[in-house]
Order: sequence, then C-alpha cells, then structure tokens
Amino acid sequence: MASLRPLRRPIYALLLSLALGWATPQMAKADSPETAPSELTTALSAITDAAEAEDLDGVMAYYSPSFVHADGFDQASYAEALEQFWSAYDGLSYRVEIQSWERDGSAIVAETITYVSGQQISGNIAALESVVRSRQRFENGQIVFQEVLAERNQLTAGITPPNVTIQLPEEVSLGDEFNFDAIVEEPLGNRLLIGAAIDEGVTSEDFFEGRPLDLDLLSAGGLFKVGNAPEAEDDRWISALLIREDGLIVITRRLRVR
Repeated sequence: MASLRPLRRPIYALLLSLALGWATPQMAKADSPETAPSELTTALSAITDAAEAEDLDGVMAYYSPSFVHADGFDQASYAEALEQFWSAYDGLSYRVEIQSWERDGSAIVAETITYVSGQQISGNIAALESVVRSRQRFENGQIVFQEVLAERNQLTAGITPPNVTIQLPEEVSLGDEFNFDAIVEEPLGNRLLIGAAIDEGVTSEDFFEGRPLDLDLLSAGGLFKVGNAPEAEDDRWISALLIREDGLIVITRRLRVR
C-alpha cells in the first residue's frame, strides 16, 4: 500500500489554498464585497496570478516577515509548504471570492473563499478540488495573520471514483463526541471496497510528517466512525480514503474544536 501515500500528501499540501485567504478576531461590522478597496482586490489578483505562475517570490512578497498563521506556520515554513505543493501538482488554477471586509485602523481584515483545482503529477493521475474559507489581516500591503474557518478538500483517481457523501459538523465543543460518516452513493454489488478514516492535526509540524495507512475491508458501503474531540481548543483534519476497483477518493474536512 506504499503507493497510496502520495495520494494522502495533498491533505497536508493544500496549504496553498490557504495562502489566498487571509485572519483576525470576529468582525463586528463587515462591508460587502462590492465595496472592497482597490488595494485589497489588487493584492488578491496579484497573489492569484503569482500562484498560477508558481512564482514563489511573487506570492511571498505579500506575506510579512512577521507573518503568523493560526496553524503554526511562519513566513519561511509557509513558503516551504507552498513549494512542496507545486512540486506535487500540475495545471493548478485558483479563484478567490471576497465575502466581507472591514478596516481596522490602517489595516484591512477580509474574509474570503478560495477555490483550487489541479492534477497530481506523481504516480497515477489524480484530480484535486479544494474550497477554503478564511480570514486574514493585511497591514502595509502584506498579510500578517491568517486563520482558516472551514475547509473541504477532495482528491480522486481512476475511471469512476466512488461518489461519496460526507457527514461531519464544522465545529464541535471541547470533549464532545462526534460522528463522521463517509457514505458511498452507488450500490457495491460484487465489488470490494476498502478504506480508512484518518484524524490528524493541522499544524506546521503535521504538514511535513508522513504517516502509514491502515486500510480495512468495508462491507457497509462506507465509513461510519465516532470520534471524541480534544479537551483543548484545536483544529483537526478528518479524512476518508475509499478505494474501489474502478477508482479511489480522498475527502478531507476541517473540524474546529472550540
């Protein structure tokens, strides 16, 4: 099963999708996207163009040397994660939508949704789709702080990957029990289905650490798991890997523990 490990790597490598979405405490009063200042829209456009060109210096020019990400990245580790992402994917495209924004003194705080798509270029061809909602704080033309609010990532490969419905809350309370269901929509018939549920941290240390997979034969048409949230505030990546003879799918959701 070692060949499956590169298919897992995007679960961590999706950090580039975060690079286009920016953070601060909850905004009391936010302005509509239509009124966003040109300094914000111009910066977003420049970051998007640089990312599609895989211009690392162009992207990182918009990240302050003192940049801090809620997941533990600084400017240097963020750049390293971005390089790893580009080395694993081809034909990447990005689209960013501003959801709201406000001025906080001389800073701009914006909430955005970023859409990323592309293909994995190592091993079998796999298609990536990612959607990330985030907030970020922009000071003196650079991003100084960022936080991910919600995240959905999907990687598919094969002729006809399984169609899967995920049931997982976006946020749970400290110590709470939660359900994680990954339901394959098509009847199994005589086909075999194997898979695994994965619960991992989202920190910069987690990004650069690979882990083995333990796959189980599934007879119920999906994964049905019960998890326990940590007793301290945390974010977790909860993933389902499902493999059938005609394709596979990896779906990841971010679970916020507050």
